[in-house]
Amino acid sequence: MHEKLEAIEQRYSELEQLLSDPNVMDKREEWLNMSREMAAISPIVELYRRLTEIEREIQEAEEMLADSSEDEMSNYLRSEVDSLAAEKDKLDAELKELLLPRDPYDDKSVFIEIRAGTGGDEAALFAADLLKMYARFAENKNYKVEIVDSHPTNIGGYKEVILGVEGKGAYSYLKFESGVHRVQRIPSTESGGRIHTSAATVAVLPEVEDVEVDINPQDLRVDTFCATGPGGQSVNTTQSAVRITHLPSGVVVSCQDEKSQLQNKEKALRILRSRLLDKYISEQTAELAETRKTMVGSGDRSERIRTYNYPQNRVTDHRINLTLHKLDLVLNGDLDDLVEELIANERSEKLKETGA
Repeated sequence: MHEKLEAIEQRYSELEQLLSDPNVMDKREEWLNMSREMAAISPIVELYRRLTEIEREIQEAEEMLADSSEDEMSNYLRSEVDSLAAEKDKLDAELKELLLPRDPYDDKSVFIEIRAGTGGDEAALFAADLLKMYARFAENKNYKVEIVDSHPTNIGGYKEVILGVEGKGAYSYLKFESGVHRVQRIPSTESGGRIHTSAATVAVLPEVEDVEVDINPQDLRVDTFCATGPGGQSVNTTQSAVRITHLPSGVVVSCQDEKSQLQNKEKALRILRSRLLDKYISEQTAELAETRKTMVGSGDRSERIRTYNYPQNRVTDHRINLTLHKLDLVLNGDLDDLVEELIANERSEKLKETGA
């Protein structure tokens, strides 16, 4: 670990010199990239320098202890060594976590695709509940949210809805939500008062720039059609809705929530880039499945990840065996306890993988 830390500190010193060079300051893009790199490694360098200082202080105290013949001074030095050793262990643990490989998409904005699963109208209503939950969670984080595309039902649910969450770090908080979410409750349409089980699937995709996923316009088939559902007088009479098919992969994206065909096309292309990236990541993960552990569960969207039980006001995340009896708060966007435990579990798994 020390070799890696030394290399990072050396790179930090290089960046300090480069960023003070007037020639580099004139190159805005290069200067910004180096500033971001320096900011990213700065916490590591700060801890490493403190660790180096502590190791020096421990060595000096031990040398003084070896030469000391006075009981009072020896006791003081032993106490000092013990205190410094405890701080060293703490810094070692913090540095191991900081050196763990980061998910390259953690800082990205996201698209959350929610689809009603088994359960008919009740599943569609549950999809609407999940939409509200994620929107409130994102708003609590001061992220910008917008419904990118939706297919509502007549009773207030959604067959499918895509929520855009814009803000740095959105993916790092929401990436664990991909999978099957199960709900147990008495439907509002149920006269007999029986508890039903329904489900909805969630897919969280990092939003990527066009330079990150190269799409050849010749590989696209773009179809236009009349939008369906509420949206004003013109929604069902103009060809404003857009369907884009990526011919090499077969991925299809449609968008109809905007009145302008151009706006719908732009949104559809944003979603397409994210779906193509997700497809690539999924294929890559499948190829490495035999040699690489997954972070939380299998990541397979067919896997049930969480159960929301209304009668007991209970939510259970099956991947980490965490149960909370505050379903009402969770559905109101209070996902912090779940997210923090999932992030901690991911770190723990990564530490196991690296043998730290």
